[in-house]
Amino acid sequence: MMVPFVDLYRQHKQLMPEIEQVVREILADSRFVLGRELKEFEESFARYVGCQHGVGVDSGYGALVVSLLALGIEPGDEVILPANTFYATAAAVRKVGARPVFVDVDEKTYNIDPECIAEAITEKTKAIMPVHLYGLSVDFDSIKKVIGKKNIRIIEDACQAHGAKYKGKNVGSFGDTGCFSFYPAKNLGSIGEGGMVVTDQPDIADFISAYRNCGQTKKYYHDILGENRRLHNLQAAILNIKLKHVDEWNRERREAARIYKVRLEESGLEDLVPYEPEGFYHVFHLYVIRVKKRDRLLERLKENEIGAGIHYPIPIHLLSSMADLGYKEGDFPVTERLAGEILSLPMFPGITEDEIGQVVKAIAEFKGV
Repeated sequence: MMVPFVDLYRQHKQLMPEIEQVVREILADSRFVLGRELKEFEESFARYVGCQHGVGVDSGYGALVVSLLALGIEPGDEVILPANTFYATAAAVRKVGARPVFVDVDEKTYNIDPECIAEAITEKTKAIMPVHLYGLSVDFDSIKKVIGKKNIRIIEDACQAHGAKYKGKNVGSFGDTGCFSFYPAKNLGSIGEGGMVVTDQPDIADFISAYRNCGQTKKYYHDILGENRRLHNLQAAILNIKLKHVDEWNRERREAARIYKVRLEESGLEDLVPYEPEGFYHVFHLYVIRVKKRDRLLERLKENEIGAGIHYPIPIHLLSSMADLGYKEGDFPVTERLAGEILSLPMFPGITEDEIGQVVKAIAEFKGV
């Protein structure tokens, strides 16, 4: 039996009648750009996260870029972010001309290590971009304790963490802005590309609303030098449908994680179970384990028709596109160890207990764990 890494059809088939209906309605009325469906989704998603304002944009990367611009980050400024994250987090900082300052991550959570942040703060530090990686929140209390009363803005990269919580509060609602991606495989995904910025600050929301629409405050009044970074109305309409189910899907992911935990422990592989600190609500966008002979295990899983992935095989500071920043191998030892050991197992709403059992059986039979 083949076990896919992700199976979006299982999620979509139950929603097909609603999706088909809204597609027909939008096609009939030609409401393709900045329509009422977008406004409804912006309001609904902001409310879901716990913020006053939401502004739809073209992608998670776009959400990070416009947040940086809205907060006045510019060339010469420094932005602190984890070395263990997706390329887009650092690329957004470089897009606005600022310098990404990487710090290492915690060995157990894989998220930014608050103890490393203090050493990275300089007089040029204008913002920090904590990333809620794999669906687990960062430790906000520790981060805010390090920042203290310094004038450092917080841009949350919540692109993998729709519905994740820290001490009962949704991620995305702690910083100046919260940035989300609606890439199809996310916990809340569109059928293409999309993103959202949430905030409690009306001036930030107003700037982003204009910037994403070619700088227009009203039609043909281009009051700022903006770009076309709009979230398409069709995507917003479908996301409106799916938003009603995201908590249920997250519960399914957590149940799948519980079954993985039980099966791994039964197989004597309890050391592979991902860590979830007390007071955190992990939504398991990815189910990530660490193994010494990762590449060999990945091949073994493929031989058994089991999907798996690596998030991420090359630390950002060692990418050729970041070489001019001057970082070198050995600068962030935890991140570099993780890059050689982490492996993402099949995880999606609807994955069955039998499928999870097949994955764990294949891992248990592999001798290199």
